[in-house]
Amino acid sequence: MANAKPATQNPSGRPRLIRLIAIVLLALIVLVGLTVLIIWLTIKPKKLVYSIDDGSIHNYNLSNANHLNATYNFILRAYNPNKKVSVYYDKVDIVVMYDDDTLSRGTIDPFHQPKRNATRFKLNLASHDVPLRDDVAREIKTERSSGRVEMTVKLKARIRFKVGAWKSRHYHMKVSCAPIMVHFSTSSKGFQRTICDVDI
Repeated sequence: MANAKPATQNPSGRPRLIRLIAIVLLALIVLVGLTVLIIWLTIKPKKLVYSIDDGSIHNYNLSNANHLNATYNFILRAYNPNKKVSVYYDKVDIVVMYDDDTLSRGTIDPFHQPKRNATRFKLNLASHDVPLRDDVAREIKTERSSGRVEMTVKLKARIRFKVGAWKSRHYHMKVSCAPIMVHFSTSSKGFQRTICDVDI
């Protein structure tokens, strides 16, 4: 009586299927990446442009205990020079600084900036009993005697770009506007526009 031989299995069948799936997924990822890259290179996005067009300080009071009270009025200009790209600003935080010391914080409401659009914001910020270091207080008092003080305005934003119906992922944008020579006056006469550094 002949002995029956067991049926042989193909051990390489499953690994081949896994490799095939991996190759297909990799090809799709590469294809999507190339598509996004081609779109991005085609539209040739230009860098966003920010500037402080005006600035003044009001209600200034620096106590003997070096506690600062003041209000700051700035005109912030945001320009989108792109012909095919609009920008969604989902979150914008603002900081007013003297040297490395924070004097005031604020926010801008979320907004959408169309293509080739310049948007101006009136920033009204304030210091409420902000304690200053002795050296910082002395420097501000010295600059106060000249009628103006050198300040910095910084922004941090979460933005998205839109081309047609396509929207990008979120990007973190940092804007630094310095030095801003801010007058202790309601008059903008002599104010020098400050172009900001933009990093995305």
